[in-house]
Amino acid sequence: MSAKTDAVFQKFTEVGIIPVVVLNDVKDAEPLGKALMEGGLPAAEVTFRTAAAEESIRIMSEKFPDMLVGAGTVLTTEQVDRAVAAGAKFVVSPGLDEEVVKYCLERDIPVCPGTQSPSEMMAALKLGLTHVKFFPAENSGGLSMIKAIGAALTALKFMPTGGINATNVVDYLKSDKIFCCGGSWMVKGDMIKAGEFDKIRSMVAEAAEIVKNARS
Repeated sequence: MSAKTDAVFQKFTEVGIIPVVVLNDVKDAEPLGKALMEGGLPAAEVTFRTAAAEESIRIMSEKFPDMLVGAGTVLTTEQVDRAVAAGAKFVVSPGLDEEVVKYCLERDIPVCPGTQSPSEMMAALKLGLTHVKFFPAENSGGLSMIKAIGAALTALKFMPTGGINATNVVDYLKSDKIFCCGGSWMVKGDMIKAGEFDKIRSMVAEAAEIVKNARS
C-alpha cells in the first residue's frame, strides 16, 4: 500500500463513519459539506450516479480542502478519471471490477471495491488490496459474516455499507475487522432536498459522538 493510500485509509479510520451522499443538485454541495465539517464527520462518499455528482465533488473539494471527498458507485475507468479530475481523493465501487481496481492502483488512486463473498475477498487480496467494502452489509450477513470470513482472511479490513444505521453501527465499530462504516442515515436525500442542513449537522454530530464512544 502506497503512502498516499495509507494516509487516506488512516483518515477513513479516524472519521469512523463515512457519509454516503446522493446529490441531485450542485447547489446543495457546499451547505452539505459545511454541515459535515461542522458536525464532525469531515468526509463524503459522493455517489457517482447523478448528473450533479462530478461538479458536487469539485465544489466540496475546493470549498473544504481538509475534507476527505471521494466518489462512490464508480463502475468504469472513465468515471475514475472524471471523479479524480473533479478532486475525488478516493474511489469506491459496489463490486470488485478488476479493470477498475488495477487502473486505480497503477495511478496510485486509493480504491475500495465492494465485496460480498470469500472468493471476491481473495481476489481483492490477490490484487494487493487490504481494505475492502462489504456490501450490502446487513443483507449479506452483517457483522457475523465479516467476523466469520475475517477469521480466515486476516489481512483484510472491512468498510460495511448498506443497512447501517445509528443503532447497529456501534457493534460494527467495536470490531477490529472494521476500519470504518459507510452510512446515509444522517444525509438522507429528502433532508438534502428540503435544505434541512441544520438537522443534518445535528445528526452528523450524533454520528460523530457514536464513533467517539464506540472506540474509546
